[in-house]
Amino acid sequence: MSLLVIRHAESVENADKYNGFYQDPRPYSGAAAHAISRTIVGLTPRGFRQAQWLAEVLPQLAGPGPHVYTSTYRRAIDTAAIALPTLPNGWPQQTALLDEQHYGDATYMTKRELYDSYPALAEDRRLRKHVWTAPGGGESLAEGVLNRAAEFAALVQAELQDSRTVVAFTHQTAAVALRSLLEGCTLPEILAEERKSKMPNAAILHYELRDGRFTRTGTTIPPI
Repeated sequence: MSLLVIRHAESVENADKYNGFYQDPRPYSGAAAHAISRTIVGLTPRGFRQAQWLAEVLPQLAGPGPHVYTSTYRRAIDTAAIALPTLPNGWPQQTALLDEQHYGDATYMTKRELYDSYPALAEDRRLRKHVWTAPGGGESLAEGVLNRAAEFAALVQAELQDSRTVVAFTHQTAAVALRSLLEGCTLPEILAEERKSKMPNAAILHYELRDGRFTRTGTTIPPI
């Protein structure tokens, strides 16, 4: 009974974020920025190759008939489509539980623009990023993302009763929240690890459900 948590393959935002997405001043509204992030940002050629690599390794890791979920963001959906192209009808299923953290009106703002526009939020953003709540309808990692991750983990635990593997294509922030829950660590502990070595695009975290609890059993890292 296994859960595989996969960060989407490299996107154009990952590869060129400081030259194209984070302009100062930002040339579009927060709502437009979030729509761009969710529906337009796709994979780079390197990301496409990473997804092809996933197509090589996932059949052995996932076994027959996995239940596959993606976030509602294009980069996760595209990764899954390339990595698992022959799933039966109805799979993968999209769920907002695996979405990227919603940064609201702050989406694609540079830090300078963010701090100037929302000075009351600056200290939390600098020092306590996990509790910082993005302005304009956004969410915090410690509440919004963590709550969604808990709901997804409960869904997975129910599905793993039939011994199938669950595969989740998601984002770095959602993976951080899932790690905190599944591994019994605090968010600051996971974020400290991420600062030293961020989860690579297309990396796979392996978990086993044993006696009602998840145990991390390994990580598969894509070739450079």
